[in-house]
Amino acid sequence: LLEVRNVVVHHGQLKAVDDVSFTLNDGEVLAMIGANGAGKSTLLRMIAGLHRATTGTIAVDGRDLAKMSPHRRVQLGISLVPEGRRLFSSMTLEENLRVGAYHARKGPFTIDRIYELFDWMPERRRQRAGQLSGGEQQAVAIGRALVANPRILLLDELSLGLAPIVIERIYALVPDIVAYGVSILIVEQDVAQGAAVADRVHCLLEGRTSLTGVP
Repeated sequence: LLEVRNVVVHHGQLKAVDDVSFTLNDGEVLAMIGANGAGKSTLLRMIAGLHRATTGTIAVDGRDLAKMSPHRRVQLGISLVPEGRRLFSSMTLEENLRVGAYHARKGPFTIDRIYELFDWMPERRRQRAGQLSGGEQQAVAIGRALVANPRILLLDELSLGLAPIVIERIYALVPDIVAYGVSILIVEQDVAQGAAVADRVHCLLEGRTSLTGVP
């Protein structure tokens, strides 16, 4: 489904990703693990179109994404849940979800379906996103990505800054999302958490692949 080949990505003079290759198969969960600064988030942002690769190729179903804008990648089926959630804090919960639906593909995820996945949301739909807790904001960020009906969901540091019980609840949704036909690429510093939900693990060290395999 997704093929990344020999990708190099720079931040200015810094080589953040150095000759990384991997694939993501249909219906698979791949965990990209590694320490802070390993290049994991840069790799996800590159796939989403927010960073340009210096060299290398990225393709979905064999289609080259090199010159494709971020919003075209959403239409092709790539959705990113960014590190730090990045919600519109002055907008309501539901308005944030509607932003995600703006370039949506046809598929099973509607705002009503998101409300079924997160049953606390309907009562809070008119509350400003900035007034929600960290875990609630993370749920809205996931919902915003899902209403675009992605084929590939990119999850960047889901557990960052959240209590363990909240992390457990959010990760418990991963099998449900995959059941809808979504493939997931998870970036995670917490190795145990990433490995617990992944079919395969890809480890980065200082921008390079150091280890790959099943958990």
